[in-house]
Amino acid sequence: MRYFDFHTHAFTDTLAKRAISRLAQTSGITPATDGTLGGLRRKMAENGIERAMLLPIATKPSQQTTINDWAASVMGSGIYCCGTVHPDAEDAVAEVERIKALGLYGVKFHSEYQNFCPHEERLFPIYEKISELGLVAVFHGGWDPFAGEIVKATPKSFAAVAETFPKLKIVAAHLGGMDLWNDVEKYTAGKYENMWFDVSVIARYIKDEQLLRIIRMQSAERILFGSDCPWDEPANEIAMIERLPLSDEEKELIFHRSAEKLLSI
Repeated sequence: MRYFDFHTHAFTDTLAKRAISRLAQTSGITPATDGTLGGLRRKMAENGIERAMLLPIATKPSQQTTINDWAASVMGSGIYCCGTVHPDAEDAVAEVERIKALGLYGVKFHSEYQNFCPHEERLFPIYEKISELGLVAVFHGGWDPFAGEIVKATPKSFAAVAETFPKLKIVAAHLGGMDLWNDVEKYTAGKYENMWFDVSVIARYIKDEQLLRIIRMQSAERILFGSDCPWDEPANEIAMIERLPLSDEEKELIFHRSAEKLLSI
């Protein structure tokens, strides 16, 4: 089986040790890598993963240019990258245009780290530009162990964005909303042709029965394999999908073909 891990993270070599240590302490999660790109590549090799999408996050407006330049510089040899903009940056729309020019594949958002709700109108010009340029908007979805109990990126908020921007390609990470599975079924699963879910880091949080039900509702064509490495071992999500009573075709879609189609590669 071929694998495209659509949800991974890494930092520059100079920042990785400090960033991973701080996040591990906050979350109580033991990371699967040292947080470097080299560490990610080693984990990919261990699991037979041919390709991975790197999802950087600008937690301050001042970071987005530097992060996007770095993301563009590390692409290749199986590494694909999204860029990032911060909703509070005055030049966020212009930076989306630069992300496209750099050859990056989309824009990563994280509501808890960037302090916004996906359906806020102040983000609409950013979404309009992402949609116009044919990029993918990737959102953290649901609860986050690094960010406390307040959840900003909910299935209901993703539904509002999908309805307002029907041509915007939305990836709602963590099966559309970590630990909000009933709301995923109620508001988003199977309801929007422009929305995809990834299955990153959900193996320990969802029962197989509900996972299978959501996949069936959403269709394997709009489900993406992801691990959130280094915050989970990719082997956990691989095993989670493998043990479900899915057809070989459905597993191929989830593990790599859905991502390839979404990115037109």
